[in-house]
Amino acid sequence: MKNRTLIKDIIIRLLGFVLAMFVLSVVVFYFARLAPGDPLQSFYGDATESMTSAELHAARVRLGLDAPIYIQYIKWFGNALGGDFGLSLKYKMPAMKVVSPLIGNTLILGSTAYVLVFALATGLAIACAANEDSLFDRAVCKIGTAAYYIPAFWLGVVLVLIFSINLKVLPSSGAYDIGKSGDVLNRIRHMILPLIVMILSHLWYYAYMIRNKLLDEIRKDYVLLAKSKGLNKREIIFHHCLRNVAPTIISIMAISIPHVLSGTYIAESVFNYPGLGSLSVESAKYHDYNLLMILVLITGFLVIFSSIIAKTINEIIDPRMKDSEVSAWQR
Repeated sequence: MKNRTLIKDIIIRLLGFVLAMFVLSVVVFYFARLAPGDPLQSFYGDATESMTSAELHAARVRLGLDAPIYIQYIKWFGNALGGDFGLSLKYKMPAMKVVSPLIGNTLILGSTAYVLVFALATGLAIACAANEDSLFDRAVCKIGTAAYYIPAFWLGVVLVLIFSINLKVLPSSGAYDIGKSGDVLNRIRHMILPLIVMILSHLWYYAYMIRNKLLDEIRKDYVLLAKSKGLNKREIIFHHCLRNVAPTIISIMAISIPHVLSGTYIAESVFNYPGLGSLSVESAKYHDYNLLMILVLITGFLVIFSSIIAKTINEIIDPRMKDSEVSAWQR
């Protein structure tokens, strides 16, 4: 019976995932086509200014831009199912070939920042909760709040000015030096400044939420009982409270994917880091529809899939979440 229920849940979530990706593709496709700007400018450049009306029409037919939007989408969708996401108008090559070399750079930077943010946020939250209202807790709260509101672009420029221009100890742009793509230490040096910006921009936001959740848990009756048995505050936090708030932490980690991902894109733009973020800005700027579609679908896949995984893990950690969801649905 349990196996059937598990299989049913997996099928329902997979269908929901496919439906969400389909709706996302439709919405992005239509909005991209309806946005102001001429994609022919991206493909032909300034040559469009000297084209006649007949030549412009022929160019649109050649690129498949003359048909109604729904016809364009059906054609694009059919090709995408076969792995063909169309031609990049700016780079004049298959969109997938443009994206493929840069996916790794973004995943390395984003996943490293993601792990560091939540490892540090959880540790900071535990330290603050264990020392509530102490000088340490108050100082961290004020410093963290101030750091959170520092604009990422401004912080990036300041770091480049200090460490790249004045001290000349860290590179200001790129994912690695020319010819050193396989050099791990070289990649790490290029990631330091973007990681500092991303961590400072996100750390306290999540640490504050985890801290408050831990403090709510510490004030519950079972904590008083544990204290009466001789357990100290740190033992209670690590052995009881932290486990009880684990589903909340996982949920926060899941919903933070778009937040951290957007931070990755911003850091890539500031430090000219070759990844999906800088490419997304270019594709939107130059109306490179096919490139924009695949970038949005990759981002949507990461966000939706991570939410499904987080929900599944939450239900494994705390089966009551599944039961409450079923009860709510039955009502």
